[in-house]
Amino acid sequence: MTKLAHPRILVIGTGDTKADELRFIGDCIAAAGGEAIMMDVSVLGDPPYSPHHDKHAVAQAAETTIDKIAESGDENSAMSLMALGAKRLARRLYDSGDFDGMLAIGGTMGTDLALDVAQALPIGVPKFVISTIAYSHLVPPERIAADLMMILWAGGLYGLNSTCKSVLSQGCGAVVGAARSAMKPRSDRPVVAMTSLGKSCLSYMVELKPALEQRGCEVVVFHTTGMGGRAMESIAAKEGFAAILDLSLQEVANQLTGSVVNSGADRLENAGKAGIPQIVAPGAIDMVDFPAWLPTPKELLERPYHAHNRLLASATSRPDDRRRIARAIADKLASAQAPVAFVLPTGGIQQWDREGEALHDPEGLAAFVGEMRSAIKPPVELHEINDHINSAAFNAIVLGIFDRWVKAGIVPAGRASVAA
Repeated sequence: MTKLAHPRILVIGTGDTKADELRFIGDCIAAAGGEAIMMDVSVLGDPPYSPHHDKHAVAQAAETTIDKIAESGDENSAMSLMALGAKRLARRLYDSGDFDGMLAIGGTMGTDLALDVAQALPIGVPKFVISTIAYSHLVPPERIAADLMMILWAGGLYGLNSTCKSVLSQGCGAVVGAARSAMKPRSDRPVVAMTSLGKSCLSYMVELKPALEQRGCEVVVFHTTGMGGRAMESIAAKEGFAAILDLSLQEVANQLTGSVVNSGADRLENAGKAGIPQIVAPGAIDMVDFPAWLPTPKELLERPYHAHNRLLASATSRPDDRRRIARAIADKLASAQAPVAFVLPTGGIQQWDREGEALHDPEGLAAFVGEMRSAIKPPVELHEINDHINSAAFNAIVLGIFDRWVKAGIVPAGRASVAA
């Protein structure tokens, strides 16, 4: 790993309204051993300093002028155009080797723009957003880059103060430290994504991960509790995987049933759009997750219930909901631009649906299995097994499909790992 002695940090903000904060950030980055590269995304005013990349350069990257942006209609349209220019300019600068990490500040406007810039940068590039709405439900899952870092900007509405400085200085130290030590993802082996829901609920990864590694692949496992699936979708959209084993679709079910524990409406879509082969299974689609610290939703009060911890609880969905989920899964897979195989384990789809467990619901499972059988259409392959998803038989089916696709050239063959 090569450590950077003096990381260059692209600092993004509206210099006409946040000049004091941005100059303080520049000083903090310098004190931490970095160099601040200022990008101004103001629309109406000008900062009392000379940014490295001014608002005219940002507007030009959006193929317009700052005057036209100011006359575009309202602040929403204006900042949307500035966001377009900022993300294009930032990616161009990064590809030219002009900076090593990104830091942006803002309220709702600045955060909206910063999320676009972060999405435009590759994984492994430190992306730090100091925001008055960090961790808020105002930020939809679809907007969050796979390795985004955020800190809540306490006291950050207007002007500098000791509370505000404390937060800003932490952000500066964090992004400089991250840029100094970050390791970019390596590309010496085919990268295979896999989704799962912990190890107690879905255990296939314990066998599948080492089996794929023995085949010369690097396996990246994503935890499907909302943001894990979002991270996978973000990387898949940038063609970051050779294949995806999307075996836990509980986030799809959550989104369709209105749960906040979801990855956005495009879950299970980006791999297909990017032409990435997928082996898919319905792990944990029978559960609807909700915050354990809130009252159980009224529509789930009479359903089988499982409290995972003080943060997360689950109840089973009704048979009609499972039929709807099955149709949605089939529709998403039907539009894929690469081979898809769907493995349907009729004996159960998560650990707690077994007989004697809290979420055992044979009627609901039968409703899903029946609908899935009829919903999946060629060219999507349907592989039905009379066993549980946490079984050796399930793992054998998945590996058999994977090996067949490697032999056919659909998935690149793995190769021995190089030294780390």
